[in-house]
Amino acid sequence: MRYTDSLLADGEVIVRRARQHWLAVAVDGRRGWVLLVIGVLALVVGLFLRDGTDPGQTIGSVLSVVALLALLAGLALVVYQVLAWRAQDYVVTNRRVVQVEGILNKRAADSSLEKINDAVLVQNVLGRILRYGDLEVLTASESAIDRFHMLARAADFKREMLNQKHALEMEVARSPSPPLRADRPDAGSAQARPEAPGTPSFAQAPAPAAMRPGDTAAGPTAAASEQTMATLARLADLRDRGAITPEEFEHKKAELLARL
Repeated sequence: MRYTDSLLADGEVIVRRARQHWLAVAVDGRRGWVLLVIGVLALVVGLFLRDGTDPGQTIGSVLSVVALLALLAGLALVVYQVLAWRAQDYVVTNRRVVQVEGILNKRAADSSLEKINDAVLVQNVLGRILRYGDLEVLTASESAIDRFHMLARAADFKREMLNQKHALEMEVARSPSPPLRADRPDAGSAQARPEAPGTPSFAQAPAPAAMRPGDTAAGPTAAASEQTMATLARLADLRDRGAITPEEFEHKKAELLARL
């Protein structure tokens, strides 16, 4: 099991996995490749000089040692870059985007799909041909929270991320609103206070007469009130999920209550 799989919450599934393009190993590990080239050249020159005179043999021996050190250092850098590339795990789940890096010491950064506002994809000509690019995930404040450098199949990764964000928003919109709370009547107080003579009880209250043309209807007002309370319940659910801040909830609540 990969390290990323251990970070998943209950009900969370991975829908897409990716890492950097293989060309990133050559670009990011260019120091190692340069050292390998220098080591090979120094080794060839050193072997050539060792077949000459005494000064040449001495220089050739020194170059051979330098070549050996350069080859070892370059090989170590290249191997490290390959291992770091294989340890990358960029995933899109049905709830968030997770970015895991590190060979032994792991670094996991995740972003909730609800907080993602947009994603900026930058591809040069070579990136379009080889299907890689730089992807930046933006929040509502237009600040990048995740950066994916030379991401393989970057366009497909972005498309899947936005699809999962839309699916999550539709799921939240379809979720039933929690029932409104109502204060239960104080049964003890009702029993303690007897009704005054001649006062009709709720069971004996006459039914309201049918409305006639010209009467003022309270239906629209009641419907608007129910709709407002349902909207407040959904906003509270979004606040509990972390999609909106408590300050935003209170601001929207004040606006809705002012319309009643």
